[in-house]
Amino acid sequence: MFHICNFLHHLFFLQEKTKVVEPLDYENVILQRRVQIYSDPLRDLLIFPIEDVSVSLLCRQRRTVQSTVPEDALKKAQSLFVKECIKTYSSDWFVVNYKYEEYSGDFRMLPCKSFRPDKIPSHVFEIDEDFEKDEDSSSLCSQKGGVIKQGWLHKANVNSTITVTMKVFKRRYFYLSQLTDGSYILNSYKDEKISKESKGCIFLDACNDVVQCPKMRRYAFELKTIDKYSHYLAAETEQEMEEWLVTLRKIIQSNTESLVQEKKDAVESVQGQFVSKHLPPPFSSRMRAVCLEKCYGRETDQLNKLSRNDGRQNIFSFDPEVQRLDFSGIEPDVKPFEEKCSRRFVVCCQDFSLNLLAQLSDRAEEGPTNVEPFFLSLALFDLKSNCKISADFHVDLNPPSVREMLLDNSEPRAEGSQGHCAGQSFVHGVPESCLHYIKQGVFSVTNPHAEIFLVARVEKVLQGSIAHCVEPYMKNSDPGKTAQKVHKVAKQVCSRLGQYRMPFGWAARPVFKDSQGTLDADGKFSPLYKQDSGKLSNEDMLKLLAEYKKPEKTKLQVIPAQLNIIIKDIPLDFTNCFTASYVPIKPFEKASEDVAVEVEELVPEIAKYCYPFTVYKNHLYVYPLHLKYENQKVFAKARNIAVCVEFRDSDEADARPLKCIYGKPGGPLLTTTAYAAVLHHNQSPEFYDEIKIELPIHLHQKHHLLFTFYHVSCEINTKATSKKQDTVETQVGFSWAPLLKDGRILTLERHLPVSSCLPPGYLGLGDTDSRKVGSMDAKWVDGAKPLFKIRIHLDSTIYTQDMHLHKFFHYCQLVQAGAKEVPGELVKYLKCLHAMEIQVMIQFLPVILMQLFRVLTNVTQEDEVAVNCTMVLLHIVSKCHEEGLDHYLRSFIKYVFRAEKPSAKQARMTHEILVLAMATILKQSADFLAINKLLKYSWFFFEALAKSMAMYLLEENKIKLPRGQRFPESYQHALHSLLLAIIPHVTIRYNEIPEESRNVNFSLANFLKRCLTFMDRGFVFNLINDYISGFSPKDPKLLVEYKFEFLQTICNHEHYIPLNLPMTFSKPKLQRVQDTNLEYSLTDEYCRHHFLVGMLLREASVALQDNYDIRYTAISVLKNLLIKHAFDNRYQHKVRPVLRPGPPGPASVTPVSPQIRRSSMRSSMSHCSRLDQFEIRTLLMCYLYIVKMISEDTVFLVWHQAEAASLNGVGKFSILLFLHHLPNAEKCKERILPISALRFFGSWSVEHCFLLIFCLSTDAGTSEADIVHQALLEGNIATEVCLTVLDTISFFTQSFKTQLLSNDGHNPLMKKVFDIHLAFLKNGQSEAALKHVFASLRAFISKFPSAFFKGRVNMCAALCYEILKCCTSKVSSTRNEASALLYLLMRNNFEFTKRRTFLRTHLQIIIAVSQLIADVALSGGTRFQDSLLIINNFANSDRPMKATAFPSEVKDLTKRIRTVLMATAQMKEHEKDPEMLVDLQYSLAKSYASTPELRKTWLDSMAKIHVKNGDFSEAAMCYVHVAALVAEFLHRKSKCRLSGRHREDDGGLFPSGCAAFRKITPNIDEEGAMKEDGGMMDVHYSEEVLVELLEQCIDGLWKAERYETISEVSKLIIPIYEKRREFEKLTQLYRTLHGAYAKILEVMHTRKRLLGTFFRVAFYGQAKFSETTFFEEEDGKEYVYKEPKLTGLSEISFRLLKLYGEKFGSETVKIIQDSNKVNIKDLDPKYAHIQVTYVKPYFEDKEMSERKTEFERNHNINRFVFETPYTLSGKKHGSVEEQCKKRTILTTLNSFPYVKKRIPVNYEHQVNLKPIDVATDEIKDKTAELQKLCSAGDVDMIQLQLKLQGCVSVQVNAGPLAYARAFLSDSQSNKYPAKKVNELKEMFRKFIQACGIALELNERLIKEDQVEYHEGLKSNFQDMVKELSDIIHEQASENWLGTENVITPHVL
Repeated sequence: MFHICNFLHHLFFLQEKTKVVEPLDYENVILQRRVQIYSDPLRDLLIFPIEDVSVSLLCRQRRTVQSTVPEDALKKAQSLFVKECIKTYSSDWFVVNYKYEEYSGDFRMLPCKSFRPDKIPSHVFEIDEDFEKDEDSSSLCSQKGGVIKQGWLHKANVNSTITVTMKVFKRRYFYLSQLTDGSYILNSYKDEKISKESKGCIFLDACNDVVQCPKMRRYAFELKTIDKYSHYLAAETEQEMEEWLVTLRKIIQSNTESLVQEKKDAVESVQGQFVSKHLPPPFSSRMRAVCLEKCYGRETDQLNKLSRNDGRQNIFSFDPEVQRLDFSGIEPDVKPFEEKCSRRFVVCCQDFSLNLLAQLSDRAEEGPTNVEPFFLSLALFDLKSNCKISADFHVDLNPPSVREMLLDNSEPRAEGSQGHCAGQSFVHGVPESCLHYIKQGVFSVTNPHAEIFLVARVEKVLQGSIAHCVEPYMKNSDPGKTAQKVHKVAKQVCSRLGQYRMPFGWAARPVFKDSQGTLDADGKFSPLYKQDSGKLSNEDMLKLLAEYKKPEKTKLQVIPAQLNIIIKDIPLDFTNCFTASYVPIKPFEKASEDVAVEVEELVPEIAKYCYPFTVYKNHLYVYPLHLKYENQKVFAKARNIAVCVEFRDSDEADARPLKCIYGKPGGPLLTTTAYAAVLHHNQSPEFYDEIKIELPIHLHQKHHLLFTFYHVSCEINTKATSKKQDTVETQVGFSWAPLLKDGRILTLERHLPVSSCLPPGYLGLGDTDSRKVGSMDAKWVDGAKPLFKIRIHLDSTIYTQDMHLHKFFHYCQLVQAGAKEVPGELVKYLKCLHAMEIQVMIQFLPVILMQLFRVLTNVTQEDEVAVNCTMVLLHIVSKCHEEGLDHYLRSFIKYVFRAEKPSAKQARMTHEILVLAMATILKQSADFLAINKLLKYSWFFFEALAKSMAMYLLEENKIKLPRGQRFPESYQHALHSLLLAIIPHVTIRYNEIPEESRNVNFSLANFLKRCLTFMDRGFVFNLINDYISGFSPKDPKLLVEYKFEFLQTICNHEHYIPLNLPMTFSKPKLQRVQDTNLEYSLTDEYCRHHFLVGMLLREASVALQDNYDIRYTAISVLKNLLIKHAFDNRYQHKVRPVLRPGPPGPASVTPVSPQIRRSSMRSSMSHCSRLDQFEIRTLLMCYLYIVKMISEDTVFLVWHQAEAASLNGVGKFSILLFLHHLPNAEKCKERILPISALRFFGSWSVEHCFLLIFCLSTDAGTSEADIVHQALLEGNIATEVCLTVLDTISFFTQSFKTQLLSNDGHNPLMKKVFDIHLAFLKNGQSEAALKHVFASLRAFISKFPSAFFKGRVNMCAALCYEILKCCTSKVSSTRNEASALLYLLMRNNFEFTKRRTFLRTHLQIIIAVSQLIADVALSGGTRFQDSLLIINNFANSDRPMKATAFPSEVKDLTKRIRTVLMATAQMKEHEKDPEMLVDLQYSLAKSYASTPELRKTWLDSMAKIHVKNGDFSEAAMCYVHVAALVAEFLHRKSKCRLSGRHREDDGGLFPSGCAAFRKITPNIDEEGAMKEDGGMMDVHYSEEVLVELLEQCIDGLWKAERYETISEVSKLIIPIYEKRREFEKLTQLYRTLHGAYAKILEVMHTRKRLLGTFFRVAFYGQAKFSETTFFEEEDGKEYVYKEPKLTGLSEISFRLLKLYGEKFGSETVKIIQDSNKVNIKDLDPKYAHIQVTYVKPYFEDKEMSERKTEFERNHNINRFVFETPYTLSGKKHGSVEEQCKKRTILTTLNSFPYVKKRIPVNYEHQVNLKPIDVATDEIKDKTAELQKLCSAGDVDMIQLQLKLQGCVSVQVNAGPLAYARAFLSDSQSNKYPAKKVNELKEMFRKFIQACGIALELNERLIKEDQVEYHEGLKSNFQDMVKELSDIIHEQASENWLGTENVITPHVL
């Protein structure tokens, strides 16, 4: 049997320690239960899918049309490193695919991205509606006949408690209109403009006569109502009065006639068109068709359910996190390695022309051209980095006619350029001819900024000095003639020296505007500057650019020229481009002539710019820099020096240069030689040329660069013969540079010696052998000094220059080739890899990592190698992370890494050896740095392990084996060891290494999640269990976060549902009988069977008892898991059809349910207050989603099981709504997961659910759009909550109808169900939600009429109140629905009484209207009238009711409602005036003496106002009056019954009714005025109600601190409790009494209780003949106000001034300061005057003696006194003999405390005191004060001394003696009556006696430091006594002094 207590006990235990439960042997269980699993209709939820993991080869995506790797590259390669590089660049990606990987993260990674609906429904709420539009009276009650009459009238204020006189009239503008139901309404407004709300309204169907009343006011008339109540109006002229009278009489007469006719025609039916005729337009057709049918009860629960399911939304769609879909915490998709993508742009070279032009061609279309060929080379220069950042882009813009000038040059040296036209050759499938004259270059820049320049250098054919060649272009005279001359010379030069170039000029332009890479499109090239022969190098060019940037550029000589080069962004459709190696790039059209080529970027060597190489590239850039030949003596002529560069692979005599140098435009793509530009007559030339070489795949020691130097003869002899040609160039030296050193390419700047000859084997001549000529014929120029400077730049992706990497691969190659391994040698090379350059490491990352894993795999026995290999891997991984390049590692693992089979047989697989190595490192306590790095970057190793395991299973075909046989035990043991090694680093070192511990925690979770796919799941469960066991319940917040992050990651497994085995586990029969609840709670057995969910929920249970952060973590994990399953499209078809109408949800939500239950259950453990709004909101959203998705059968099962335990327990049953299962198909086979009960709206109030509506997300944006969107989400959540709750409650009422109907529906269970319905009306719901709420309520009323119409009225009353509030809604549909529901309620009531009456509903509606008015909640009067019309129209058009009295009763009800509504305007007017508001409500309460319920309503309302204002005494009195009212009712009821039969009566214990309360307050007699008429028919007060009210009285009196009265109330309750034998309540009551008496003693002792201060307040505010009205009926009235505690005169004056200042204007209200009688004529009529006077309670001497305590003197008092001094002469001040006093005694209508704070004064008595009386009074007061101080239990010394000083110290105040001298001296005493004189003497005797006692008391109490002060007082007292004795001729006796010790005898 299911019982909640068991669960609570379990939860309490969980707070102590999370119990570790051993998981089940998963593989064994599924094997044993195979038949059960495979026969299950939902077996997909139990079985892992087949082919869950697979391996695939992904084709490598290339930019180029074909691979960049040459076809035979692998054959040619001999170096292991080169081979591995080539394999890496040419192989495809090797990927392990997890079929359901998208489901293995959190909900944000799901493939179904429809988390958010395309269009979020917009819901209308009350608050959204425009306040203005609904209050527009143009739509006032859908007027039928429109405005019949309008005009100004004066209206008397309506208040039955006052006499109407002329002065209370107000001028108002009146509209008389006819409503749709034919009735008439008279509305009043401030002016002609119809304002938002009328100031008052009179319903004429409630009037029965209209008569003139001239005595009231001129042209006045009286509208009499049916309730003998009158409205007084006055016109401004006699004619207007007559018109109004005629109109009103006609209307009243027609009303009377129609009423008579209705009674006659009650049987007749009304035609159907009545509805269409009278209903408001939006209602006529729809309401008739829909609402009336609903009223007939044709709705069913099933139809309502279908209606609710229409267009339902998934509640999680509106969760803030789902809406935000923040992907910040999710790893981005891992992409394969890609080529580096820099900022790219196109440079289009179009034209270059100088100012010497001529027509060289016969073809006219060519036009004038340059007269000689020019050649351009473009490159990028970076001023910021101070270097050249791109290779040279060579362009030939010469037209064909100019190019022909070079064809005559048949120099044999240019053999590379010969024959290229003979046959068409192809490069990568593209004709070579396409590449001869490329004019577009694609440049790329990694780091763009504004300091980058594009520099164009211009060269021409070698001719002479630069100055000589430039001169003709700079002259301005006769350009035509000059052009011909220059052309003629150029032809000769080209034919002789065509292959040689010389510098000519340069130009530059900026490229970028900013560092974002915006091209400077407006930028232009600078003028063409003449090239300075001394500033040729790149360094010089950078200096020139810096100079060019400055404004003063005059130093540079300008050559007039036009350079047309455009820079632009690469278009999207850019085609026909080649790489720098001339490989075509996609897309490529072969037929195109207009092609572009990429220009290599020369990136400055900064690590952060590096990236892994992905394509084959093998270029060498050679830069000849400088030749120092000024001191050479070997050659006679060596001035015009040309450098010829060749690349050779041999130094033999017959060796030939390799054809691998990139040629210039127009020539072949690859050539054998390249020449640098020549400087004329320069023996020490500088060079700027760049020679680009395609390196061979295999390099050896003989590969070298050979430089040959020539002296070029520039003399032009026109008559020269061909023989002269031999003298063009003369060899003047050789130099060479070997490429390799120690197997690596040397790229440093090199200084080479120059030899005059080239002997065979010249490479053998090293620097050290330069002087040993020996047998070799080597002659060094200038003593073998390094004369020639060059620089080499390697741009290769297959060669490394790093020594450590080279040595490591070289050693590996040797071992691979079969060389014997030297022990420790490999470890040495591995350790050296730590010194590898970071840039090299990144560039060759895949190659290096693969080689390391290969070495790791081939380890045989040496653990040291494995550990060191892993350490290198760790070093590389950490470096990548430090540089922010860890994404390359992820790409490597996913796409490149492939666990190869070990070559040695005894070697183990990668994952096996790596696990051991990791464990070894973690156990090495010495190297903490390595351990920390391994923990921090553990993801890499775990990912490698997972991929290696997957490949091992798939490639070895072990995936088909049972899981237990897939991996050797040694591997499982190694994994367990690794786990144990990790745990202490997480659980112990977390503070020391927070980042590392968090990372390894997450990585381990991901790895174990993968292991669940590969390995024995039971084994992995054990690993998870071991890991979680390492945590403790008392862990700090950080560790709890780790734990939940770990669990969340594991639980995100794509097959989480099968892992939890969602199936029933059969038990022995006996056990089943003993514990049917086994699967209903989180038992150990349950946690074993459903391991992951059990663990998660147990941990969450403990977390929810912790602090906010930990609770938040746990709740977030649960919510995210639930959201994930809610949107998992794999399980949507697994949901029962009954759940289909809404968005289908998964059956897999189950695992979260008990946690939510636990959180909600915590309220019963007093923990609920710890949950904040966000937590409650989150848990409730999860909870409601589950409630929505489960089947009704399951819910019923839990309810049924809970019935015996809870259903019969009175008041203890909470609605149990939740039980989770996996729904099956049609059969009712339950799939019990954590089936647990949730207490829904039980000990949690229903309002918790509505936190979902009001708890807005804190992370919402602040923009208006964000706020609107957030409101939209909240509206949808609120609506979905409402619909879900309605679904469940509807089913509950169907299931438990019998229990709900017990005791005629008056039971705690019914109350809870009803409260839920009512909560929806109390908390503003959306229009759509309310539609369904009203439908549910209609069904509910029809199903349970007795609960509403029989017995106690609570439910009917509450429902009426809330429906009437909805009747004033600004949303029209809500008003319509509410009106229909109210009508149905009345109709059902009528039917319930067998068509006799609906008195109960009638009365409750009136009470509800009164309550709404009292609460000032009845806004929108016009809308409410609209609702009344709808109800009336329903009654008129309801055919079955036509033959009954029902329609006329409905009409009568609406009339009564309208009568009550008339108080609304005044209530609103005095909303902020508490006294006036209470007065108004009290007058209404008095008017309902015959209707106890209504009187009680108003008294309750008054109590609320008092509590709100802190007036607890008045609130307590309201409670007392309510209790007395009920007591009186029961008393009279008992008398009625006694007159019938003898039976136990309800009022027998109250024989005197309300008289029983007279001791508490004499005002109670008001309750005896109850009339016994129809108003008492449906009152269901009982003894129970009275007891509740008496208990409320006790509570109220306690708050009011009137403890003495509590006993009187208790005396009324005790007999009832005794009769009922309720001893527990008696105990509590006596405890309360004990507390009350203790409080009485306390306050009497401390005197700190203050029961109020009293003031007389009088109002004066209207001139007799003025229209100005301030206080209206209060004018001239006097009240006594009771103010709280010690309120000062200034406080109440300020309060009243502020209150009435807000009403009338602060300038117009004045306070009268004195207490004298006010003459109204003396007051300025422009102002409102308020007179405030402090008054004290007044008692006669006898009464004073009876009222002994302070409480008695402040309780039940109705007489007050204040005194006003005056003098006989009329002066303000006078002597003692002249001072008189006027004593005013006020008597109030009722006694304080009362139900009101102010009571009118109904009697005033004044007494004038003569001077001698004043003296007697003063001495009497002083005596009383002293006596009071002396008699106190705890004497206040300070007060005592102050009073004594005032009495005896003549110096301070000569008061007492002054009175003695004035009235008792011989000269004066005879002036006054002897009786008065004797009274004064007697008073003095008592005064002296009191002073003596006070002095004696003071002497006893003082300390030493006050002795002197006391002696002074004593001395003054003796002087006073002596003088007094002399005046009255009496010696002070003991009777005077009270003691002998005070004054010594000799003094007297």
